[in-house]
Amino acid sequence: MKAFLILEDGTVFVGTSIGSSREVISEIVFNTSMTGYLEVLTDPSYAGQAVTMTYPLIGNYGVCYKDMESLKAWPDGYIVRELSRMASNFRCEDSIQKFLCDNDIPGIAGIDTRALTKILRQKGTMNGMITTNEHFNLDEILPKIKAYKVLDVVKKVTCKEKTVLSGKGAKVALLDFGAKQNIAHSLHARGCEVTIYPAFTKAEEILAANPDGIMLSNGPGDPKDCGAIIEELRKLYQSDVPIFAICLGHQLMALAMGADTHKMKYGHRGANHPVKDLETGRVYISSQNHGYVVDERTIDPSVAKVAFENVNDKTNEGLSYIGKKIFTVQFHPEACAGPTDTAYLFDRFIDMMKKED
Repeated sequence: MKAFLILEDGTVFVGTSIGSSREVISEIVFNTSMTGYLEVLTDPSYAGQAVTMTYPLIGNYGVCYKDMESLKAWPDGYIVRELSRMASNFRCEDSIQKFLCDNDIPGIAGIDTRALTKILRQKGTMNGMITTNEHFNLDEILPKIKAYKVLDVVKKVTCKEKTVLSGKGAKVALLDFGAKQNIAHSLHARGCEVTIYPAFTKAEEILAANPDGIMLSNGPGDPKDCGAIIEELRKLYQSDVPIFAICLGHQLMALAMGADTHKMKYGHRGANHPVKDLETGRVYISSQNHGYVVDERTIDPSVAKVAFENVNDKTNEGLSYIGKKIFTVQFHPEACAGPTDTAYLFDRFIDMMKKED
């Protein structure tokens, strides 16, 4: 079956329908990872977006459900050059085509994803429609495509109730803004008791549980849309409980303390982004997935100092808060399928909590 990807600038790509055949309008983004497509599909940070994979062949090792980063797929759509017709891996349980169908994710294959990525890099992230309707009218649908906005996605992806991963070590409160499961697993593997809270939990409830540390997770959307959460983070900041934040959590903490964020032209999404630790000068390869960034010019030097910097474009990748046991990073130290260069940051968080004892 034919499928069409229609961008808000009027560009049309023709390919083959994969997954669900339903029509969808979404924000079109690209990911440069060569592996980890299942982790991408199950990352809640992609809620409200359709993902283009720049690597040309996707699905060749199939689907292993243990690799999922959440209980379901979150992107609105999936765009690939070629979907593997045969999966070959000793861990394979299903094909990616079946996974897309089971999760009602519409997609398109057979288009020039390199040309699409060049458009997004040159013009910036834009909205688009995936449809199997061959009789579409551009004049009618372009206003609808342009009008699309990513809204209320943290509310959509966060857990509905509190859960606990028991452990004998430090007690960590994990605020779920769209958390990848490997954040909780990385803490639990280090012996922590991890209590996962819905995103809109009040600071008073979290602090009443007397946690040794607080973890702020990744998540989707514009951080400025999370005003109620930002108010609670101001209270957590005042508590003196150690805090470690990742991605959206990093942005929200910065906003809570008076800094600003802005949307990037096309964002960072992939597993090959170099970040520099400004204290040691060492460069790490990181996994990233974000379309917004903290504006370094708005950071009060008496509140926080820049800890990490993106080597490619010099954007902010992390902050260390002055006089507080708080550090935040834009990249993903819990990265699955990798790289794991910055997993040591979880150990730093554990050490920070131990010093509280």
